[in-house]
Amino acid sequence: MFNTIGDVRTGLSTQQYIATDDISTAMFLADRLGKPLLTEGPAGVGKTELSKAWAGATGRELIRLQCYEGLDETKALYEWEYAKQLLYTQLLRDKLGEVLGDAATLREAADRLASEEEVFFSERFLLPRPLLRAITSDKPVVLLIDEIDRADAEFEAFLLEVLSDFQVSVPELGTLKAKHTPTVILTSNNTRELSEALKRRCLYIFIDYPDLESELRIVQLKVPGLAPKLARQAVEMVQLLRDLDLKKHPSVSETLDWARALVALNTRALDQKTIDNTLSVLLKYQSDLQRAKRAMEGGSGRRKERGSLGSDPRGFEGLDRYN
Repeated sequence: MFNTIGDVRTGLSTQQYIATDDISTAMFLADRLGKPLLTEGPAGVGKTELSKAWAGATGRELIRLQCYEGLDETKALYEWEYAKQLLYTQLLRDKLGEVLGDAATLREAADRLASEEEVFFSERFLLPRPLLRAITSDKPVVLLIDEIDRADAEFEAFLLEVLSDFQVSVPELGTLKAKHTPTVILTSNNTRELSEALKRRCLYIFIDYPDLESELRIVQLKVPGLAPKLARQAVEMVQLLRDLDLKKHPSVSETLDWARALVALNTRALDQKTIDNTLSVLLKYQSDLQRAKRAMEGGSGRRKERGSLGSDPRGFEGLDRYN
């Protein structure tokens, strides 16, 4: 569908996703080579949104597997509905009696029953989970394996065969092969190191926090109701906060939440009172809130927090012009 990297960038932009050159190139190659794409980076920088945007741009269904500790094969692949199978057996009991009633021997009865196995062992009793849905789909799909780093190493190992051959074995039915190779995007927040075997099977891209101008474009695109001057001030503020030594830096999604909050509050200027009242939209730990407030007080000339203002030579002194 996309013949050039520029086409990929344009396609993603139609879904309100601003893709950098490296993101566009990675998606282009993943599509052309038919290989999974592993996206790593801080939480909230747009890794999951990339999958949604790609599904929208290609017109494909998005199938999402959310990973978590304890996720296993049965929850990700399929479940066999034994209760439904038993119900069918009970309902067909009389018919089974007719089929087997005149069998001369146990062997003959067993042979007759074996010839009817497809009635009791078929896809009607199979409850597909995300991985199997993606493999057996009649149309090409986008498979998002979200936060793979949260799953156990054992599940990661199970994924290797699926990602290599795009087929799975169901004991009751045999091997099911993909009708169409899905576009697979894996995301990781780097909470643990992934195996070399998994990385070897994937293309790779690291998505970091955007620079000021890129993040400003995102805010202007997603929150058009925010005044241009206020949007720039808000993004500058977020960029400065990321220079601090915080437990959790504000993500792009939290920047957007803050921008929407400013619109909801009908904010006209980013003054100190507004910042104090809304800072918790950006920072989610009390220690981070305290550190940021100390840094801002120092930037206003009241108190400096030594070594906490990052590489920006202005530090939070630039906030003075908002007040």
